Amino acid sequence: MRKLLLAAVSMAALLLGIAPMTAASAATHHVLTVGRVGGANVKVGAILKASIKAGTKVTFLTGRSAGITCKTAQFTARVTSNPKAPGTARELLTAQSFGRCTVHGISGATGVKSIKLNRLPYKTTIKDSSGDPVTVSGTNTTLTLRASLGAIKCTYKAAITKGHASNASQTITFSKQVFRLQSGVNACPKKGTFTAAFGPVLDTSVHGRPHVFVN
Repeated sequence: MRKLLLAAVSMAALLLGIAPMTAASAATHHVLTVGRVGGANVKVGAILKASIKAGTKVTFLTGRSAGITCKTAQFTARVTSNPKAPGTARELLTAQSFGRCTVHGISGATGVKSIKLNRLPYKTTIKDSSGDPVTVSGTNTTLTLRASLGAIKCTYKAAITKGHASNASQTITFSKQVFRLQSGVNACPKKGTFTAAFGPVLDTSVHGRPHVFVN
């Protein structure tokens, strides 16, 4: 009886030692989580969405006082990889739109007809290294402006557009990212910069559309 009791006690102690390790492994945090840092992991296939950050504007500047300003914007992305932290999460930017846009300082232009992203989706990465860097590859955008003699159509490209994520506001910010003219009429500016802040980023695949964080 004494030997059986000792064996039972030893087995119980062994199980108590294993249980915390099992719980810890189940709670492994990936690069992207929802609700909070260290929250539930974002699933592969999740659809993330964000609109322009409240109180900000999107700007396509083609000179010190020339360019396009948009008061509304939003994007949609699909998560294709969300590995254990530290690491790099990968997404496909599947849609992006801009609205309530005005033009100023571009010769001959009287308004903005449309802003369209071509050749979607774009490969996107988010790293949980210092600054939580974000990259979007291969952006190609056509700006169509209204003019008194017809439309002015300008297509711009950028090999890499760099930004960073912020857990403080669950936003992604791009600042003065350079784009260059690929095709267009003589009135098209040769290059410019893109600045925007999107957030909070939401996981629309989860009930309640929780905010997305970088671990």
